[in-house]
Amino acid sequence: MTKGLGKKDSMNSNRDIDGAKEALTYAQAGVDTAEGARAVDAIGSSVRATYRPEVIGDIGGFGGLFSAAKLKDMADPVLVSGADGVGTKIEIAREMNIFDTVGIDLVAMCVNDVLACGAEPLFFLDYIATGKI
Repeated sequence: MTKGLGKKDSMNSNRDIDGAKEALTYAQAGVDTAEGARAVDAIGSSVRATYRPEVIGDIGGFGGLFSAAKLKDMADPVLVSGADGVGTKIEIAREMNIFDTVGIDLVAMCVNDVLACGAEPLFFLDYIATGKI
């Protein structure tokens, strides 16, 4: 039977797949939300150390908030965004058995891409992909 995604504590509410009404929870999908929250708490102070005055809110939300109030004083403001993934960086790290530089490399490549456009890096959007927290 195909499981639909359902109500509270589900991965996506109000969705119905193939007419099924049974909800699939994060736990059923193999996601430990409590462990995820502990991981966010563990890195919180390191993340907060990177905040600029324009950052609104805190780590752990579903979106990052950044004030654009200063844009009103610019003649022709342009926002530049960049994204990168660990891709080959993790493969090289695995070959070398050195993993403490992958995150540094990831941020550096994103910053370099934005700088190459002549823009100032304002914020960094990230993700963590893992089989187990």
